[in-house]
Amino acid sequence: MRISVIIPTYRRVEDLKRCLRSLNDQIRKADEIIVVVRDIDRETQLFLENFEYIYGVYNTIIVNIPGQVHALNQGIEQATGDIISITDDDGAPWPDWLKNVEEHFIRDARVGGVGGKDWLHNNFVLETGKRDTVGKIQWFGRVIGNHHLGHGTFREVDLLKGVNMSFRANAIKNIRFDERLMGNGAQVHNDMAFCLEVKRAGWKLIYDPNVALNHYLAERHDEDKRNQSFNYDANCNAVHNETLVLLEHLSKNVRVFFLVWAVLIGTRSSWGVAQLVRFYSKEKKLAILKFNSSIKGRRNGWRTWKNSNMLNKRGVISENVNINN
Repeated sequence: MRISVIIPTYRRVEDLKRCLRSLNDQIRKADEIIVVVRDIDRETQLFLENFEYIYGVYNTIIVNIPGQVHALNQGIEQATGDIISITDDDGAPWPDWLKNVEEHFIRDARVGGVGGKDWLHNNFVLETGKRDTVGKIQWFGRVIGNHHLGHGTFREVDLLKGVNMSFRANAIKNIRFDERLMGNGAQVHNDMAFCLEVKRAGWKLIYDPNVALNHYLAERHDEDKRNQSFNYDANCNAVHNETLVLLEHLSKNVRVFFLVWAVLIGTRSSWGVAQLVRFYSKEKKLAILKFNSSIKGRRNGWRTWKNSNMLNKRGVISENVNINN
């Protein structure tokens, strides 16, 4: 089987260097590496012009549209592998990463996607712990990630993490990342949307902690600054994306329950009324901002989903929009 590796990158040259070095050190070498870079990111382009991958084909794609979604879609369009592996520029795959990925696809022809553990280094401090439940969506729409804390043997999951996910090319030949998702850079939850499309097409997704890489959380050059102060727009975009994805995944009856639960309860990252009450005494005005941002994101996500379905019924969906209801 041929393996293509896609890496979207933007203004993180040192992280990209580490990522590419780790790919050079793979036991099972990639047959093709595709790096997707923005047209305005001249520093990264200069670095890539002098980089040599000695084990196979190496390509650079330059795009003029911001966002990870567009970058990944362009990479998929040009990838030639039977397996398409995706990582971020702040990921550093372990030497047996591609070897372990390939073994899963060979072992079971029903496997459409394979992912694994990202050993998460937050400000260069490794996050430790173990969780039994990884990559699951509960029946009412609560998302459980924990990909960086998974342990044990491999198992089937609902979703993989964007920094560490590989797909059988045949499984995604008619699937692309959803361009309705909001955000100027990472477009949070694009991995969840993509994985649920693969599952909806009847393929299995496998999480294996031995399919591992180091994940050095790097600065994002958009409204989402990760560990920095709360950003109203970034949170609103993330909640919009989560809402849109889940409304398309959940059944008709469960969608109503999900929206009620999301507004009344919510989570630490997508606030509902209960989270506002819980943290108001400590955060005051910030708590109100977080709540308002989350509610706005829920409303916007519902509107995008509703409008897309109306367009779908009229038969006027854009070729870039993926609707599956």
